[in-house]
Parts: sequence; structure tokens; C-alpha cells
Amino acid sequence: MRKLISIAAMAAASFTATVSAEDIAITGGKAFTNGGSGEVENATILVSDGKITSVSSGGTVPTGYRVIDASGKWVTAGFMAADTSLGLTEVSLSGGINDASAPKEKGAIGVSVVPALNPANIFIPNTRIEGVTRAMTRMTTSADMWLGLGAVLKLSGGDMVAQEKAFLAIDLDEGSANKVGGSRAVLWSKLTEKFQAAKDKMDTAAKKDDDSKDGDKKDAKRASAADITLNAVLSGDMPVYVIVNRKADILQLIAFQKRFGIRVILGGAAEAWMVADMLAASGIPVVLDPTANLPGNFDTLGQTSAAAGRLYAAGVKVAFIPPGTHNSRLVVQNAGIAVSMGMPWAAAMDALTVNPAEMFGISDSYGKLAAGMDADVVVWDGDPLELMSSPDAVLIAGVDIPLVSRQTKLRDRYKDLDRSPAFDR
Repeated sequence: MRKLISIAAMAAASFTATVSAEDIAITGGKAFTNGGSGEVENATILVSDGKITSVSSGGTVPTGYRVIDASGKWVTAGFMAADTSLGLTEVSLSGGINDASAPKEKGAIGVSVVPALNPANIFIPNTRIEGVTRAMTRMTTSADMWLGLGAVLKLSGGDMVAQEKAFLAIDLDEGSANKVGGSRAVLWSKLTEKFQAAKDKMDTAAKKDDDSKDGDKKDAKRASAADITLNAVLSGDMPVYVIVNRKADILQLIAFQKRFGIRVILGGAAEAWMVADMLAASGIPVVLDPTANLPGNFDTLGQTSAAAGRLYAAGVKVAFIPPGTHNSRLVVQNAGIAVSMGMPWAAAMDALTVNPAEMFGISDSYGKLAAGMDADVVVWDGDPLELMSSPDAVLIAGVDIPLVSRQTKLRDRYKDLDRSPAFDR
């Protein structure tokens, strides 16, 4: 069951920037080393200097390692919320600005969210104590379709950027069409025009004699942040995260990807299941919210909680959006909902770990329990996708995170107050 954490735990450090990684051995648990597969019974997971050094069944613990007993428990890689604005937005009713929103900015192609990130963001502890150790973060609105460069975070506090400029975000949904000409015809025309101009510029530069290093330096100085970003996208070095829901628009996106040879990640994707075979053939992964089951507008008429299972069955790689940034921790619950609606358990676990790691370019360091990977490890008191299961231990890059947040502190402060006579009347 969800644990009640002692108020004494408030003395534990809330940010890990000042906490050093230990030599830790997690022993006796049932470990899933590769998303929802690679099961190891009676696992011994050794962690040193922030990395996993070995995973074995019944292995020995070296001298000097602190032991976390996971007997009778489940052990997984830390989970990832694949679309949030963590670190960029606070309580919605606050008087401050929302750094996830840039309503006055147009053409924010090369704008990175990293300078705006707040490691002390109140929602980060809420999220990580529920076993979510990584998150994609991005801007949500601008004055047009361009949402700038998003990042991947490790939710440890302090230096939490795992991947800066991880992707270019573009919103091609109904709202952007209203801002850009008031029509999808104008929206797609502007998008195509921008990419074609960038491609032409790249092709022209490639034809030039590059023998002169000085000339190369001059070209580099003239390149804008937008040019650099689009060059990275067109060369395949950076994916594009495209928010779009309607089937007709998704078909346009598939054709757009083929025309420019770019790597696309589809976000939102309410009607993606209708063209699942085409997405699979195009190699386009999908990030969606399995709780989205009813239409909110004409773009999402085909929305269903069965979408994740249908996309998986067609061979599409899937990851999960939580129900809002403030509830990023509930991405785990979303995975359970996807399972209840037909997605295999192992596939839902993949969607929380290895899939988003591959989508956003961090699979070399995160997503699996294997030697050499960052030690993002969670010990669960039961099946992680069961509603009443919860973490007993959370490690992020080898640091044992205190299972404490502002919410747990407030709960512990007030849960045992003596009742005054006034309450008895």
C-alpha cells in the first residue's frame, strides 16, 4: 500500500546535488532488466559511482557496499514521463510567469528551455518519489507553431539536464492553425516553406568548396540558432516532436517525414491508431495519454484508451504522457490503464523505460538495468503497474532519494492532530 512516511524523514535532504552517490547493493528482488522483460529472480544489482556495475542472480555483495534488501519485491529501471513541462511551470494560480508558455514569441525554433529550468520546482519531488526518475520537458505554447528545443531531465535536483536540445517541438494541431493564417492550409504551407528553405541552404553549402577553414568559420558565425536547429533536424541528428491529433494531419505528417527524411516523434496522437500500420511502416513512434478516452474537439473524435494497445499490436513504438505536468507521477497509473485496455504488461513497461529512452536519445545511459547504465533503479513493494503498489527505494544516478516531498510533509504534519472539543460539536 501507499506508505505513510515518518515526519522524521523531513530532515533528509530534498535535493541530491549535495548528496554523493554510494556503493549500493540491491539484493533479493525480482528485477526486470529490459523494460518489461529480462526477468532476474533473486537479483543482486551492484551500484557504484552512479552507475550499475553488474546485475546477477544470487550474486555476492562486495565489502563496503550498503545493502538495500529487496526480498519479495520488484525492481525496475526508473520510469520516464515522455511529455511534460517539469521545471518550467509552478502552481497555475501563481502570479509569476509560466516558463512553458511564450505567447508573444514567434519563430522560437532555436530557443532552448534549459535556461528557464528550476531544479527547486515543487513538482519534481512529487514525481520522483513515485518511481519516475526521468522526464521530457518542453514549452507548450507560443505565438505560432514553433515550440523550441526541449530537454530530457533526471529528476534528482541540482544539475538535472540529461539531454539538452534533445528535440525540436512543433505544434501542428488546431490551435496552431488558428494562430498561423487561421487555416491548416496556411500552417502546412508555412512549415513546408521553412523546411524547404533550410534544405536548399544546406544543399547549397554542401556544394561549395570547403577547403578554406576561414570560410567555414565565417559561415558558422553567420548561422543563426534556427539555422543550426533545422540543420540538425534535416541531417538526422535531432528528432522533431510533433503535436498533432487528427488522422488527416497525421497522414500529412507521414508524407512530410518522407519528403524531408527527418526523424519524427508523434505527440498527442488521438487518432494515430487509425493509421497504425502506416506509422509502423514509417518508423514513427507515438507518445500518448492512455486516459484520453473522449473527444475534446473535432481533432480528437477518434480518441480512445485502447489506442496504446492497438498501436503496439501494429508494431508502433509507444511511450506515455502523464495527465498534466502537475500529475507527472501518474504516468505510472496511465501505464496500468493502458494494460487494462488491452496493452500487454511488458509493452507498457517498455513504454515507461526503454521506448522513451530510444525516442529521445538517452538509451546509451538510461532505460535498462545493465552494467554501464546510469543507476536509475526503483524497488517496488509489488507490481509497479498495480494502483496500490509504491516504491520502497528510488535511486537516481546512484543517489538514494529520500521519499519526501512537500505533499508528504504536509500530510505528516496534519494527519495526527488532536481533535479539539470544537470538532466534536
